[in-house]
Amino acid sequence: MSTVLANPAEMIAHGAPRIIHNDEELEIYTHALFQLTALDRLSSSESDAVELLTLLIDRYEREHYPIPVAQPSDVVRFLIEQHHLTQRDLIPQFGSESAVSMFLPGSGDSQ
Repeated sequence: MSTVLANPAEMIAHGAPRIIHNDEELEIYTHALFQLTALDRLSSSESDAVELLTLLIDRYEREHYPIPVAQPSDVVRFLIEQHHLTQRDLIPQFGSESAVSMFLPGSGDSQ
């Protein structure tokens, strides 16, 4: 057995990352991850920490904040509503009004 994991309980007691249990811990881990990813050059241990924190954050968020399955057109419709946009506002991103209409079928005329 590797000496790195000779006593995992002791490592955790000394502050090693552990499973996230609540939103407060999520905020702390997310802040730590942002600080690490803001560095210009990461050491090997910092890269490992980024990977571990990412896994822990992802696990917690998947369990507590799942993203529902949705069609892309439904997501765009939701964003249009949330940001008080019209379909015409999407023309620069789609290239033409007809492309917007094709992507958002059943929408009729540009709102």
